[in-house]
Formats: sequence, structure tokens, C-alpha cells
Amino acid sequence: MTITINDRKIGPGEPVFIIAELSANHGQDFSIALESITAMKEAGADAVKLQTYRPDTITLDSERDCFQINQGTIWDGKTLYQLYTEAATPWDWYPRLRRAASMLGLICFSSPFDKTAVDYLESMEAPAYKIASFEITDIPLIQYAASKGKPIILSTGIAELLDIEEAISAIRQTGNNEIAILKCASVYPTPFEELNLRAMPYLAERFGVVTGLSDHTTGHLAAAAAAALGASIIEKHFILDKAMGGPDAQFSLDPAEFAEMVRAVRDVERALGRADYTISEKVGKSRQHARSLFAVEAIAALEPFTEANVKSIRPGFGLHPRFLNIILGKRAKVNIEKGTPLRMDMICD
Repeated sequence: MTITINDRKIGPGEPVFIIAELSANHGQDFSIALESITAMKEAGADAVKLQTYRPDTITLDSERDCFQINQGTIWDGKTLYQLYTEAATPWDWYPRLRRAASMLGLICFSSPFDKTAVDYLESMEAPAYKIASFEITDIPLIQYAASKGKPIILSTGIAELLDIEEAISAIRQTGNNEIAILKCASVYPTPFEELNLRAMPYLAERFGVVTGLSDHTTGHLAAAAAAALGASIIEKHFILDKAMGGPDAQFSLDPAEFAEMVRAVRDVERALGRADYTISEKVGKSRQHARSLFAVEAIAALEPFTEANVKSIRPGFGLHPRFLNIILGKRAKVNIEKGTPLRMDMICD
């Protein structure tokens, strides 16, 4: 159960694939977008993700009530067209941003929002497609992207279980089985009680896919927790400086915060270890400080071992304490000085 983007294998047992989402955090300034990609690499990201749409391919320029944002979000007071005009990434940036990312060793891919975006990204040999949360119900778009044979990463966001089932079925109908699902809550920023991270292993088992987290919380606690629960992918919005403002600034991480998130995720990976029980060589050395059986009084040859002259104490150079009841009442084969760790060859048969 893995997917491969370029030469990077992603799935259980592999390092978490960490995606820095640029989104609208460029303020329509190409130099900021370019600087952001460099900062993403320095902060430890594995990939940069962009968004590919034009305002008129995602909504209508309308003032009607149904196009007004008024749902208790950070974008209330705008129309959808106004928001997407502000947030869109100019398409002529993509070749240059992709080259910059490639030179830094970052994988660069995007979320297409209509078929023309898929075609444009295909012309640049996109290595994967991310389906955004609010597009998970757009089965024709999902199926078109999947038909290109590239890995598909789905954000669940607003999805009900049936939406996820239909999206995965649509992908698999194209013969594409390179699928990942990112648990996501389409609340911006996301309160912790809305996350439901335990859905990740549930979705992995139910659908037989790679899972991860698209995180819109503030901070990096959710990302570290997701890694502990087996996330193979972490996606987080990245911004050079929160003082820039913009539609996504409130739930984005600046370079120092993103680097701290990466460190936390990598620390969790190291801490998780393997699904078995062994102790390392370093831990094994500490067993020298465990308890073992010692002569706590001088014991003459042929004198019996008793609870008064033999005890389980630290350090661990003598017999294992499990042998105490076996040797009590037996006799010493040789003279034993106080403070001597006991061995079997000191005991009469």
C-alpha cells in the first residue's frame, strides 16, 4: 500500500512525505513565491504544492446571495470570485516555479480545479495531482485527472463517506490505483475537536490506500500527532511572513514554525520504531544497573545460602534474581567474599 511520486515512495514504513502548500501566500508577487520555495526547502519540506485555477473556471463573478461568503469563515464579506481572484496563482509562473523547485530537490505538483488545469499541468509533466477538499464531489474532474495515470491525493474536507467511496471508485475505474487520502477538516483555522485524526487508520483499512493529514490547525501539534497515528503524508500551508496577511495567513506556518513542525514529525518517526519488542545496544548496556544476586555477607565454603547473606541488589553482574529461590538452602562451593556477584559455579549441586 504505497504510492510513488517521481522516485519517492510514500506509504507505511517510509519517511513521512511533508508537503508545503503555497496556496495564496504569494500575494500575487512572483519574487515572494520564488523566495517561499527556497524557504520551504530550508525548512525541511519534501514537496511544494500549488493550486491551478482561474477565478472564472471555479465560480462566477456574481453578487447574488449564493455567491457571497457568509458562513462564519475568515473570508466572510467577500464573494467567491473576489476571494479566488485574490488567491489565484498566475499560470505563467508555473514553469519557473517548477524549475526552481526541481533545482532545490523539491517535488512540485498542484491541485487542478478543472479539466483545462489538468491539461496545462500535463503539458509540464506533472508528477501527481491533488484533489482539493471542495472538489471531492466533482467526479468528472477526479476521473479526468486519474486517467492521466499519475498518483491522486484526495483531501476529504467536506466529504461524507459516500463521497470518498465514489471518488476512489472513479479513480480505480481508470485503472489507477495510486491513491492517497488526506484527512482534512474544512474549517479555517481548524479547532482540534474537528480533526478526528483516528479516521486516518480507519480510512487506510477501509479503502486500502495511503493516508495522511491536510492540516489547517494553527501550530504543529496536529501534524506530530498524525505522524504518531501512522500518517504517510503531512500537508501544511506555508507563508514567508504572517505579517503579509492574505486569505490563508491565519492557518499557515512561517519558515521557523514549519521547520519546527518538520523536526517534530521526524522526532515522532524516530520514536515510533518497529512493531516488535527488542532493546537497542545502548539500552542493553543500561541493564548493567539492573538488580542481580550478590553475597551481602561473607559466606564460607559449605555454608548455606540464606535470605540474610544473599540479596537481589544493584548492579546487574550476578545471577538473575529469578534464581534466588533456587539457590536458597543450597551450600557454597567456595569461600565467597561480601560484595561478590554470584555465579552458578559457586553453588554446590
